[in-house]
Amino acid sequence: MLADFAHFPHLNRENIERLIIYDGFENYDEARKLGRGIIFLTAHFGNWELGSFAHGVYGYPCNFVVREMDNPLIDELINRYRSASGGQAIEKREFARQVLRAFERNEALGILMDQNMLAGEGTFVDFFGLPASTTTGPARVARRTGVPVILGLVIWDPKLKKYRLRFDRIDWIKRDDPEEEIVVNTANFTRRMEDYIRRYPDQWLWVHRRWKTRPPGEPPLYPF
Repeated sequence: MLADFAHFPHLNRENIERLIIYDGFENYDEARKLGRGIIFLTAHFGNWELGSFAHGVYGYPCNFVVREMDNPLIDELINRYRSASGGQAIEKREFARQVLRAFERNEALGILMDQNMLAGEGTFVDFFGLPASTTTGPARVARRTGVPVILGLVIWDPKLKKYRLRFDRIDWIKRDDPEEEIVVNTANFTRRMEDYIRRYPDQWLWVHRRWKTRPPGEPPLYPF
């Protein structure tokens, strides 16, 4: 992934298909034609940095939520590479304002959903048979704005010897209770990601304590 990232400045519409192609683009296009913007859910799966970048090269700039890195020089370099195809890095502190602007331009917002949330910052949903503290942000934004949700994952295809940017539509689940609706859809988003991780376990290289936060009263899962 690092090697591919270093080549971002040299990727363009003439050569991008040598490295990555679309798979299921009709699912993305159907959502785009609604004109309300798109929530693009993804994970630390395959070459996730390439997904949003290549999408911009193909003509569909993708905004993405990032955490500012401790080293300002590295932070500037990485965001410059990430944004070279027209996308925009959105810092968490500017989330609300920048997201609404992106939706007004009918652009996508990419969110990595496979990260542990601190106690009180997320909700517990099933992930590989264990409760995992998960962000409810995407579900809350989708419910409030009516923006469609798409799952987008970059999958290495050994037969093609290139990546596939796979898009799947995620239908919204309605409930009478607003908070229940948020939790049910957050669980569904997580389940859809788990389905792909189970199909391609070698591509979820995520050295992160995903189950660090435990429900009240449960012991920690990690011995360190």
